[in-house]
Amino acid sequence: MSMQQRQSAMQNTADKKRMEVQQTVSESTEIDLVELMYRLLEKWAIIILSCILGAVIACAYTLFMVTPQYTATSKLYVVNSNDSAINLSDLQIGSYLTKDYMEVFSNWHVHEMVLERLGLDYSYKQLSNMISVSNPNDTRILYIKAVSPDPQEAKDLADTYAEVAREFIAVKMDTEQPNVFEEALLPTAPSSPNKTKNVLLGFLLGLVVSCGIIVVQFLLDDRLRSSDDIEKYVQLPTLGVMPKQSKKPAAKGQNTTNRRNSKKESEQK
Repeated sequence: MSMQQRQSAMQNTADKKRMEVQQTVSESTEIDLVELMYRLLEKWAIIILSCILGAVIACAYTLFMVTPQYTATSKLYVVNSNDSAINLSDLQIGSYLTKDYMEVFSNWHVHEMVLERLGLDYSYKQLSNMISVSNPNDTRILYIKAVSPDPQEAKDLADTYAEVAREFIAVKMDTEQPNVFEEALLPTAPSSPNKTKNVLLGFLLGLVVSCGIIVVQFLLDDRLRSSDDIEKYVQLPTLGVMPKQSKKPAAKGQNTTNRRNSKKESEQK
């Protein structure tokens, strides 16, 4: 065999080895889902503890850090029964008036009148965030919802807004006052926060965080834990396995006693 043929054979062998190494590296970087599942099952105690911890933190935050809010709802009927023109017209007129009346509740004059009657010192922005107006589909009823940490204040806000809006509509829009369909009831239970929802979210957050940390540790762990790992990643056969032994050093007193006993035995001899 000539020198050139030998170099060519050695080059081919090196290329094959390089390809095998690259293939081994690519296979080793692939995620073994079965092994990952076993790793998660091994850490089941940590996962459950994290879920419970997340639920407890969410519950504590809901109970001690979040102020309960109460919601009261007052309702207005848009079409006046005494207005024969509106009763004989198409039902779309009611929906048009409803949209017009909803704009009344964003008027700053209405907010000022409510604050003056109730003697409150909220700003315009604060009061706007406490009030919401909605209109269910295919109805001519306005829902005026007031949210406040005080249930009585929430009821007073909803009823006062309904009264002020009726007066404002009659004066500014030159039309009959809408009827009060329903006055607000005094709320007996907070509408927010939702304790059950927050606890479930904390439980799920603990689950996601704990599983995420375990998965990241699994992906970053490149240690060889068994002979199967050696054959899989290094492609070398294992001739034998030596179990790990923990050799504990003898206590100091025990070593002294052993020396004394050996010394006595030598003297007796």
